[in-house]
Amino acid sequence: MIDVAVSGAMGRLGKAITGGVVAAADMRLSGIHAPGHEGEAVYDVNVTGDADQLSAQVVVECAPSDAVMENLRTWHEQGLFVVVGTSGFTEQRLTQLKAFWGADEPGCLVVPNFSIGAVLMMKFAELASPWFDSAEIIERHEQRKPDAPSGTALATAMRVGKRRNDQATAESKELVEGARGGLASGVRVHSLRMKGLLSDQEVAFSNAGETFSLLHRSTSYESFVNGALLAIRHVVKTKGVSMGLDGVLGLQQEHSD
Repeated sequence: MIDVAVSGAMGRLGKAITGGVVAAADMRLSGIHAPGHEGEAVYDVNVTGDADQLSAQVVVECAPSDAVMENLRTWHEQGLFVVVGTSGFTEQRLTQLKAFWGADEPGCLVVPNFSIGAVLMMKFAELASPWFDSAEIIERHEQRKPDAPSGTALATAMRVGKRRNDQATAESKELVEGARGGLASGVRVHSLRMKGLLSDQEVAFSNAGETFSLLHRSTSYESFVNGALLAIRHVVKTKGVSMGLDGVLGLQQEHSD
C-alpha cells in the first residue's frame, strides 16, 4: 500500500487525482496540503497548510507554479518521493530542481501532462521532428489558465527542438508584436486562451508539398487520472529527477541532463 499525500488538492487537477488515489486498491490517501483551506476535509482527510504535518511516502504536487519550487524543497528535505503535476517546468526550472535534488535521493518525477494520449503525442512529435523542415506548436487552454506556454507545450518544444538541425527564424516582419508566437527550445509556440476549452495541443510539421499534424485533446480532468496513478507507482522505484511518463510506458524517452 502506497501512502499518498496531494499538495494543491483543492484545484481541479488536484481534486481529480485525489479521487483517483482514493479509488485505487493499492494506495491510501494519507494527507492533503492546501494552505488557506485548513479546517476542511477531503475524503475524511483533514486539510493542512503545515507541510510538517503530512505523513506520506509519495507527494503529488499540484500547487500553483509560483509555490511549487518552495514546496519541492520542503518535500526534498523530508525525504519524500514526489510526482510533480504543476505546469511551467522550463529547462531552467528543471536545472534549478536538479541543483538541490541529488541523483541518489528518492525519485522526483516531473510530469508535464498525465494524459496517456498527450504522452504519446509528444513522443510521436519527437520522432517526426527531424524529418520535416518546419515545426510549430499550437496549444489551446481554458481562459483562466495562468501560465503560457503550457507545461505540455514547453516539454514538447524541448523534445522537438533537440531533434532539429536548425531553429525557427522570424523571416516575416511582425506587424503586431507576438503574432509569430514565442520561441521555446528553438520551436515557435502559440498559446490560445479561450472559454469552453480544457486542454488541447497541435504539433504542426511541413515539408514542400506536404503537411503533417499531431493533435491531442483532453475534454475532462478524468483524462489525467490514470497517468497520475502510473506515475505514483513508478516514482517509488526511482532516484533523482526524471521527466515525463515515457519511462513508465516503456517509450525510451531521452532525458535531459
